[in-house]
Amino acid sequence: MRLRTRPVPRCSGVHQGQGRVRGQAYPGRVSASDPASTLGAYLRAVRGRLSPESLGLPGGGLRRVAGLRREEVAVLGGLSVDYYTRLEQGREVSPGAAVLEGIVDGLELEGDERDHLFTLAGLAAPPRRSRAATSASPALGQLIDSWSAQPAFVIDPAHDVLAANALARTVHAPFERFDNLVRMTFLDPAARGFHADWARAADATVASLRAVTGEFGSDPRLQTVIATTYDASTEFADRWSAQRVQRKTLTGKRFLHAEVGRLEFDAHTFAVQGSPGLQLVVYACEPGSATAAALTLLALGTAHAGADGPLRPA
Repeated sequence: MRLRTRPVPRCSGVHQGQGRVRGQAYPGRVSASDPASTLGAYLRAVRGRLSPESLGLPGGGLRRVAGLRREEVAVLGGLSVDYYTRLEQGREVSPGAAVLEGIVDGLELEGDERDHLFTLAGLAAPPRRSRAATSASPALGQLIDSWSAQPAFVIDPAHDVLAANALARTVHAPFERFDNLVRMTFLDPAARGFHADWARAADATVASLRAVTGEFGSDPRLQTVIATTYDASTEFADRWSAQRVQRKTLTGKRFLHAEVGRLEFDAHTFAVQGSPGLQLVVYACEPGSATAAALTLLALGTAHAGADGPLRPA
């Protein structure tokens, strides 16, 4: 018996053996060539995995689907519900950078997620304004405590000293407190006698502080340090207004210590990976130098004075 086969209709744009028109996306899938629909799909996916509670919103009431409602995203991003809905539906194809930044802030997107949102909208992501870490990890504190021959400490964008080993505290003992490099340089009377070239140290401190404002300018603690020192020191205010920028890298340090005399270091500064804004500063000196001998004396004094345990910033 011969089987009867049904002929395949010939239609323009349809291939035999295929069930879709050439160039048409599969049902339920987003075409990567359509920026508007891709952006909308990304926004839907992000709000679908975020809980209201994680962003400070009340989570009560029944929800048909998991995640945030469109109305909630609109409120968090400072947008109208209608405009945000059009974004998700691909009917708004050219959101501005300010709109995207509002969504980023509202949904607390960071790093690659933030950059991806701007890329989907066809815009270059502005420099990131990251949230600075507020403390040094215990592991990092233990690491610098183990360095008995190198003064080392950790600072945040505001130049607060978050952790320091005993030798670093002893080197900076002439100051009232080893707490913030900006306050110490401009508001502590000991600074002018401690720095062999105070003006150079002051220039470097302000330039370093200015450099971090590009990424962490909205940090409340950084803003407080700048405002307080600006009001209290005309020398800081003049330097701040000069707009000089220089990140901490490798710099020479020349100190005049009340107990051991002149100290000369190369100050190495490293970014602390995984802790945005934190920097590890390590003072190094030539082996066998007068500074190395002075550090040995200071370390002996620290060992006697610090028998109760490792020192930490006050």
